[in-house]
Amino acid sequence: MPQFDLPLSELETYRPDVREPADFDEFWAGTLAQAREVPMEPRMADAGAGLGGVDIQDVTFPGFGGQPIRAWYARPRGAAADLPCVVEIAGYGGGRGLPIEHTLWPSEGIATLWVDSRGQGSEWGNGGHTADEGATGPASSGVMTRGIEDPRDHYYRRMFTDAVRGVDAARVLPGVDPSLVFFAGTSQGGGVALAVSGLVPDLAGVMADVPFLCHFERAISITDDFPYGEIVRYLAVHRDARERVLATLSYLDGANHARRAHAPLLTSAALRDGICPPSTVFTAFNRYGELAGASPAKRMEVYPDNGHEGGQGFQTVRRLEFVRSILG
Repeated sequence: MPQFDLPLSELETYRPDVREPADFDEFWAGTLAQAREVPMEPRMADAGAGLGGVDIQDVTFPGFGGQPIRAWYARPRGAAADLPCVVEIAGYGGGRGLPIEHTLWPSEGIATLWVDSRGQGSEWGNGGHTADEGATGPASSGVMTRGIEDPRDHYYRRMFTDAVRGVDAARVLPGVDPSLVFFAGTSQGGGVALAVSGLVPDLAGVMADVPFLCHFERAISITDDFPYGEIVRYLAVHRDARERVLATLSYLDGANHARRAHAPLLTSAALRDGICPPSTVFTAFNRYGELAGASPAKRMEVYPDNGHEGGQGFQTVRRLEFVRSILG
């Protein structure tokens, strides 16, 4: 795909108005307060990965509505100290996969909690193990339009809450330093990371690569690629629902969550990305932390000649450098 979006010189200062509901903070505070009424008491069992250098546990913790969310918890075998922990969630359609997939951070002496994506895990990768309890209303394929006409019913209200509760879980797991919890993700996971950045004020850092779920109104106007294409297809059928849909999406928009972030940020954009157009990514990046008082440190890696694959291994190196710089 050619570079189809704004030129980089304009992206770097791109700060469009993004629809934001007046009760945004109240909505999310109430959602998280309700979820936290369920005590955070994760259950753990050995994952049976059989790795000599990494201990991996199969974790179940309460997410949205107290519903059980699965995760893999991996740390260097034999480590005695409480460690930093990177919480991560998969891209669209993926799940937590197999336990042996999550060994990078333990090889760096850092724990990781890989949170499963409710109701996903059957489009690519090696599977997921968590049901999406509470899906309501008509929807097109995928999860993007589940509950799309009411923010209280939308899929991402549940997933964002699961992710925040994943941070809560990481902080009580044995062997984790609760003051050094990071959140990371790519594509859908990157959009979730931006949401968590605004919903959890004391993260050690955030890594959100080629993030989905940003500036929905622009996204659906310049790309038909899925998953944004799911919204377009829904609106093509439900022709009277546009305002209700856009109102719902405003509660989920990564640009609105990013405004409230406090933690240092590493993110990335690819200028040939038709799935998560670069202008939507820069919308969130340029507004990141603007309501935080003191502006948090933030860094954008740009890949001019790549599509949605972004930086892949090159960006993994940047992530390692980012975490090392914070941990000193």
